[in-house]
Amino acid sequence: MAVADIVQRDVTKVTVVGVGNVGMACATSILSKRLCRSLVLIDVMGDKLKGEMMDLQHAAAFNPNVDICASTDYANTRNSQICIITAGAKQKSHDESRLALVQSNVELLRKIIPELLKYSPDTLLLVVSNPVDILTYVSWKISGLPASRVLGNGTNLDSSRFRFLISSRMDVSSKNVHGYIIGEHGDSSVPVWSSVNVAGVPLLNFIEKEGLESEAEKINQEVRVYQQDFLTLFHLVRLKQVVKSAYEIIKFKGYTNWAIGASVADIVHSLIRDEKAIHPVSIIAKGRHGIEHDVFLSLPCVLGRNGVLHIVEQTLTENEVLKLKESAQSLWDVVKNVEL
Repeated sequence: MAVADIVQRDVTKVTVVGVGNVGMACATSILSKRLCRSLVLIDVMGDKLKGEMMDLQHAAAFNPNVDICASTDYANTRNSQICIITAGAKQKSHDESRLALVQSNVELLRKIIPELLKYSPDTLLLVVSNPVDILTYVSWKISGLPASRVLGNGTNLDSSRFRFLISSRMDVSSKNVHGYIIGEHGDSSVPVWSSVNVAGVPLLNFIEKEGLESEAEKINQEVRVYQQDFLTLFHLVRLKQVVKSAYEIIKFKGYTNWAIGASVADIVHSLIRDEKAIHPVSIIAKGRHGIEHDVFLSLPCVLGRNGVLHIVEQTLTENEVLKLKESAQSLWDVVKNVEL
């Protein structure tokens, strides 16, 4: 490990609020990537906190030297560089409205955020709890922090799923597939097909050059039918898989956690190490691509030690802009009714 990495790690403290399946996946991923010198776990369940802390501590011989603290007392979070919020109210019943669930989470965030800022006023807030775009907006409002210091995990994981699904169809590594899902982390998310490429080669060109005629013909057939999106086949099939994949995982195992943990650790890496890497994360989108309201949704952002350094202005097709505005509107329809 480089000396610079050691120095940086030695001064870094990360707090994870919520020790459920997602919170602990975030914690273990952060530990495995050696991203901090001090890790604090916060929750209201004292016994579970103690058990999780002991479990992690017993693996000390296999992990980097990290001080692990688990507590119900926010004083232990003092001077955290990043505070990750995974805690959230669960849906009380199947017929509970989305707004009612959001409002329950607002009450929870009213308790969490002031305590975090009391001890770490210069921290970055990374929201993971769902619905992430709405709760990131709520966190921004409650915190009073600059928008650049409040972000949500957003479609960072959605974009990874997107790249994986395309790469599996093309038989290449997902690391060489470049593409983004933007907008809401949810049903109205928008795949930016116009810029999807494999190693710099536009996807449709790659399909044709690699002799995947059947794929190209299917896409061309869909183009003739729909005309507006030259990758409508993928749009219909692959986007559905991206959006529904979390539901599938929940159906099989009851929850999702490992991929979201890896996604959060990836974002934390870029923030702590000042990577200036680009991630599609949930940020304030007003004024971008004609969006008129104060909504948080995912756009590609350059991340560094000070948070969101700037937003990458993608060149979108008219259809993509329309879908992004629709996504923003669907979020605003909920946000405008939230009582803060």
